[in-house]
Amino acid sequence: MKVSKKDIDKLNSVLSVVIEKTDYESKVEEVLKDYKKRANIPGFRKGHTPIGLIKKQYGVSVKVDEINKLMQKGLGDYLGEKKLDILGNPIPVEKDNIDWSADKLTFDFEIGLSPEFEVSLKNKKAIASYEIDVDKKMIDDQIKNIQNQYGKLIAQTKIEDGFEINGKFLNEEFEVDNTSNFKLNDIKGKGNKDSLKKLNIGESVELKTKGLFDKDSDLSFHLKTNDENKDKVKTVNFLLNEINKRQPADLDQELFDKLFGKDTIKTVTELKNKLKSDAESNFVNQTDQKLLNDVTEYLIENTKFDLPDNFLKKWMQTAGENKLNEKEAALEYEKSEKGLRYQLIESKLVAQNDIKIDHNQIKDFSKDLIKTQMKQYGQNNPEEKELES
Repeated sequence: MKVSKKDIDKLNSVLSVVIEKTDYESKVEEVLKDYKKRANIPGFRKGHTPIGLIKKQYGVSVKVDEINKLMQKGLGDYLGEKKLDILGNPIPVEKDNIDWSADKLTFDFEIGLSPEFEVSLKNKKAIASYEIDVDKKMIDDQIKNIQNQYGKLIAQTKIEDGFEINGKFLNEEFEVDNTSNFKLNDIKGKGNKDSLKKLNIGESVELKTKGLFDKDSDLSFHLKTNDENKDKVKTVNFLLNEINKRQPADLDQELFDKLFGKDTIKTVTELKNKLKSDAESNFVNQTDQKLLNDVTEYLIENTKFDLPDNFLKKWMQTAGENKLNEKEAALEYEKSEKGLRYQLIESKLVAQNDIKIDHNQIKDFSKDLIKTQMKQYGQNNPEEKELES
């Protein structure tokens, strides 16, 4: 078996794989003999079917299978030995009526080559790195949210501003049946608010959906409507289930321990300092991401190189589970081209600067990311075993 490369241009080549009968003949014979041992063909005892009949029934399919295995191995070995940096995967050049009985077979494959380019980090114009100031109001608001989150719900009999309202929205015709929570200030219009204030527990009222909530997006959320019925639902019945007043939790040791573990925080001042420190760390992650996005855009805009566009579009037509036509592949390529360019730039920078990341670094980064996400849901002190899992 021989593999050779013919360059079309700097970014496109054709690999030719030449397979001769001697490359696969012995393996085919071996497989057919194994078939003979296991064959159950009417008129013959198991293992005694004539080899000629076995070859007649299975010879071509076994040969094709072995040739394909050789071909794939030959391609992989060649790409590895020659250290060809390709994009996508080789695309077989289609041939009509392959003569599988020929002593010599040639198969051609199109390949797209990764471009040669240099990445310059000598930026004449500075890229801004931002710092977000954590002010007193931000910390005070966060403390109020924490107090409400860990506070008690006290049942009420009448709706007032600030109370939490729980009830069911119903419209039988359009299959609306959803229980939701909201506050009076989420409702738009004095008439709607007055209608709700008159309700007692267990009573219901009909409400018009147009302009019901202060934000239009809230209507779909509270009614759980879908794209098909959201514009058809003109009215709903609201059945009042509960009214609760949330009593904020005291800023005491019990709350501090719930938030950060026993005796980690002992005073309100320490709590504020801790929240400020955590917020600053969280904002550093956000500003770092902003900086990374800006640097990425700069590198993509200022690192010029060509790609084997036509090859990649052709490859995209066959690469996924769902086959794409020519137009769909062109659209997909347009969406993914920027990402591909950045991947190539990133790989170049990693290689040029000998950047290595070990497993422990990835693990520590993942833990920090999980901690940050858990804080957003009020879990400020996750245990190590939670992070490990």
